[in-house]
Formats: sequence, structure tokens, C-alpha cells
Amino acid sequence: MNTRPQQDAMVFIIDDDEAVREGLAALFRSVGLQVKLFASAAEFRQTSLPDVPSCLVLDIRLPGLGGLEFQADLTRANIQIPIIFMTGHGDIPMSVRAMKAGAVEFLTKPFRDQDMLDAVQLAIEQDRKQHKDAVATFKLKANFETLSAREQQIMSLVAAGLMNKQIAAEIGVSEVTVKVHRGSVMRKMGAKSIADLVRMSDALRARPK
Repeated sequence: MNTRPQQDAMVFIIDDDEAVREGLAALFRSVGLQVKLFASAAEFRQTSLPDVPSCLVLDIRLPGLGGLEFQADLTRANIQIPIIFMTGHGDIPMSVRAMKAGAVEFLTKPFRDQDMLDAVQLAIEQDRKQHKDAVATFKLKANFETLSAREQQIMSLVAAGLMNKQIAAEIGVSEVTVKVHRGSVMRKMGAKSIADLVRMSDALRARPK
């Protein structure tokens, strides 16, 4: 992967070895990335995440809370940031545990600079997509909440595959009334087709409560 990370992205580095932190910082800055350095997980938790694509380069062995434990801690706190693990003492069970918990990569020291840059690029693009999806979901929910209770009901029935005549019989209104409401639903939701509306309905049902 040769794509260079974009300059609006940030990498957080947590490692108790100052030389490792500074070496990685120089590497990431050389490709235009912003960098923040921390000696422990506790230090990182005192900072706020910026509203830019970002990732976390995390050492497995840290003073206090270890890397794998910190990964679990972030998950419990619903802090979604892609993680790249690095270690000089890794083993297969440890790497499997990290990857199953959602880590982007698990690199054993010493690693090639390009391997780290490739992992960071992948993590940043993953975070960029997560942010884009979250914005789209927020907009979809906001549009849905502009619908009246009747329009929400009709949207659900349209998405379930019912025809106008069937919907009219289901809710006790005329077919013309259903057509009017359905048109309003399509406009408010920004749906270009019934298939589009069905996808929106599925996304709304799938979103976390």
C-alpha cells in the first residue's frame, strides 16, 4: 500500500519507551501525520479525541494498565478508535486475542517502517469510514424523526413490501391518502426509490438503541 496518509489525520502513540515514541513520531510526521505521545494508558485517557480520522499505536506491555486490558477498557467505554498493537514480547495467543477484539494489526518489534505506515493508513481509512457512516446514520435518524406518526407507520409498511391498497386496508384510510403520505415520506427521507426507502428502514432498525 503506497497511499500516503492525509494531513488531517492523527496518530496517538502509547509506549513507555521514550526512544520508541520519538522514533515513531518522526516516522509519522515524515508522511504528514499529526502525532500525540503518551507514556501510559492513563495519560491517554486524560486527553480528548479530536474530530479527525485517527488511530492508536499501542504497546502491549505498559506500566499500570496493559495494552490488551486497555483495548477492552476502550471497548467498554464505547470509544471506537482503530488500534495497532506493537510488542517486543508477543506470542500467537496474544496476537489472536488482540485481533479478535478488533485490532487492525499486531506488529512485533523490530518491524519495518513501511509495515507500520501501511497499518496506520489502513486504520485511518477505517476510522474515516466509521465517521462517515456515523454521520450518515445521524442524518437518517434526524430525517426519520421529521415524519409524523402516520408517515412512520406507512414507511414501515412500504418497507415490509405492502402495496398502497394493502396499506390502506391495514390502517383504515383511502388509497389516495396512502399515496399522499408515501410521497411525503419519500421526500422527507430523501429516498429516490422504494428500494432506497427499504435500505433506509433496514438501517434504522439495525442502529444501536
